[in-house]
Amino acid sequence: MENWGKLAYEATQVGQAYDDNGLKRSPFANTTIDKLPDKVLLSIFSYLTHREICRMARVCRKWRMIAYDTRLWKSVSLRPEISGLHVGSLESLLALISIRFGPSLRYIELPIELITHTVLHELASKCPNLTHMLLDFSTAMQLHDFSEMQAFPTKLKYMCICLSEVIFMEGFMRKIYNFINGLEILHLIAGTYEKVEEEEEEIYEVINVHKLKSATPNLRVINLYGINFVDDSHIEAFSSNCIQLECLAVNFCPKVTGSSLKSLFQRSRRLRCLLMNQTCLVSEHVMQVEWEKTAIQELDITATDLSTECLVDMLSRIPALRFLSAGQLNGFNDSVLKAFMELGNPRNLVALDLDASDNLSDDALHRFLSRHGHQLHGLALSGMPHITDQLWQSVLPILNNAKIVIMGTQERLGVNIHVDQLMDGIANNCPNLERLELRWDPENLRFSDKSQKAIDILRVKCLKLKALVLSDGRYYEIVKANFERADRNTVVRTITCCRISNYYLLSNYKDLIFN
Repeated sequence: MENWGKLAYEATQVGQAYDDNGLKRSPFANTTIDKLPDKVLLSIFSYLTHREICRMARVCRKWRMIAYDTRLWKSVSLRPEISGLHVGSLESLLALISIRFGPSLRYIELPIELITHTVLHELASKCPNLTHMLLDFSTAMQLHDFSEMQAFPTKLKYMCICLSEVIFMEGFMRKIYNFINGLEILHLIAGTYEKVEEEEEEIYEVINVHKLKSATPNLRVINLYGINFVDDSHIEAFSSNCIQLECLAVNFCPKVTGSSLKSLFQRSRRLRCLLMNQTCLVSEHVMQVEWEKTAIQELDITATDLSTECLVDMLSRIPALRFLSAGQLNGFNDSVLKAFMELGNPRNLVALDLDASDNLSDDALHRFLSRHGHQLHGLALSGMPHITDQLWQSVLPILNNAKIVIMGTQERLGVNIHVDQLMDGIANNCPNLERLELRWDPENLRFSDKSQKAIDILRVKCLKLKALVLSDGRYYEIVKANFERADRNTVVRTITCCRISNYYLLSNYKDLIFN
């Protein structure tokens, strides 16, 4: 909007070829924004949100025509609570599908009140190039009647279903099974995630995974996020039918124990990425997997409570691990890291997350990073009070390829962190840095009146920096003001609204994004 406003202002500040003093004016005299070609206006409008485009449509007829161009409506969210458009009635939506969306529509998000057989029929009929769809049932107390539904988009490659905890989906799902066999990416997302004991509330299997897997044989990426009823039998079901499977994520699914992992890898030979953050893995099940025969490259076992013996066994047998997230594990100690170095193959490792691994010593981490730090693109050593700026200062010269760095703990420390020297070290050693998070408590950060110089060096040398996340406090305000003076307004953020993760480095990161 700022660039558009500047353009509009400059375009209207021209006059005749000569001014009153006889001086020649710009050759673009008498040019106004109205005389810009439609394709230029269309390009300007493409930087606006759909809410802003709707406001621009009220300015004049020409802008209304530009705003209604279907090329601006390729990706549409109709969930107002998540920055989408609010559509007041089904009639309005049906008109939008016909007039504004049409063949250009590629992606759409629908809330429960707009998911009807009429809307889905219109999308199938009027939007033949629709390939990505999100259906949000999370707030549903009752589904619409789908008994008359005869059509559904047939070219979908990506589908995300936000589940309700109390509404059974089978009446809807059996109507779409025949239309979704081309799906490659499937997200099933719990409407809300709460870690509760089983006896506290009854858990309903609101979607029949065993039937769903039969209708989706071409899946490459499956993300089952925070679903309380998902267990190893559901993983077994998908593995029995999805031979193309490359990535499986079951993060925050507490009933997953790993009993089906052995058969999963035997059937899904292409499986490269397995994400099991905060599942209830049993060490005995994990050790039964023939890791040396798998193609696994990316693994997340954060907060799974695996034993030291299991971790040593697994990391010494995986042939080519490139991404490892193993934070919040009491069993991950110096002996595990030593076994990984000496018996395993960390030579391909590009991302390592050891958040809150309190049983790892400074010396063990320093030895590992001295040998393999140069190859890392992402490193997270957060949540460990004993890892201070001293270790970071010693390893920063090695991390010259780092794109993501996460350091510090929100616990109040008995020592101070000299953040000026740390920022200077990061700026001089990590030119490719894209994301940086410092989690230390503001009270532990020590900086001088010359902090601006260290921040300037970081800002100037790390030109690829997209996010710098800090705890809210005086130092955050100083850094934010510095970047804003350089018109980099979106870089500096607080921990309360943004967290950095190595997940950006996953091969299937874009496929795993859901809203």
